Amino acid sequence: MQLTKWLLVALPVLSALSGAAGAARAQAPGEYAGSEVCMQCHQASADAFAKTAMGKLFMAHPRSDLQKRGCEGCHGPGAAHAPSGGTERAGMVRFGKGTKNSVAERNAVCLQCHEQGARMFWQGSTHESRDLACTNCHIVMSEVSERGNLKYPTVLNTCAQCHLHRASQQLRFSHMPLREGKMECSSCHNPHGTPNDKLLIASTVNEVCYSCHAEKRGPFVWEHAPVRENCSNCHDPHGSNNPRMLITKGAFLCLSCHQYGGHVNLPRYNRASSPYGQGCINCHSRIHGSNHPSGAKLTR
Repeated sequence: MQLTKWLLVALPVLSALSGAAGAARAQAPGEYAGSEVCMQCHQASADAFAKTAMGKLFMAHPRSDLQKRGCEGCHGPGAAHAPSGGTERAGMVRFGKGTKNSVAERNAVCLQCHEQGARMFWQGSTHESRDLACTNCHIVMSEVSERGNLKYPTVLNTCAQCHLHRASQQLRFSHMPLREGKMECSSCHNPHGTPNDKLLIASTVNEVCYSCHAEKRGPFVWEHAPVRENCSNCHDPHGSNNPRMLITKGAFLCLSCHQYGGHVNLPRYNRASSPYGQGCINCHSRIHGSNHPSGAKLTR
């Protein structure tokens, strides 16, 4: 049912984008002025573009007829634009502020080359359906990031344009090593779209976590149901002020499911373990699962 709904949304969009891309490819050769003519007015932009990875490819080592068009490969034919002194822009695509080109028209230009691989699920994705343009996250006219033509130096900075709350969680003392550069937002999410919830790169939260924390996968003889269900039942992967990115402190996390009644940590047993040290995991140390024959209570 969900696949059917996705197709009903995606097919009209695919048709429109393929039509726009096809129109861009179908322009007659005589309508193109050539990059040399563009540089007569846009020399500063051309110099900055030539230093980028895409600029070096388009200008020095083109691999297709589209790339050989240089500036006009993305901006469209400029044979009428140049003689008019820049006033005639019919058929051209602008990406900067004040552009009259729609997001779909601008994205169709990028999708002429970037429509495979990680972008296969772009149509119908969360970001596409919210009218996000490629240029909201990427910039090709200057070298800002080390890779990916990002609009900001890092993936985290780029995502923080919209996801400020998630980025701020990285400032908490217990966090994934994004600030240290050992992983990125895209280590868990694909911003260009996936068939999974939350743009995850795998089908479930646990499968994403297991890509690094394989020792928690199991299988275990004695399993802990909340762990098998979803790692985020106990952990906040975006950052926490509790140890191990727990969503709440110590034994209080366990007590969200387990009651005190009859347990040895009641005051009458003089074993008030909850407020001290590791809390419940002073004894129940194998909370992710146990393979010990006597590990039914996850104590071994």
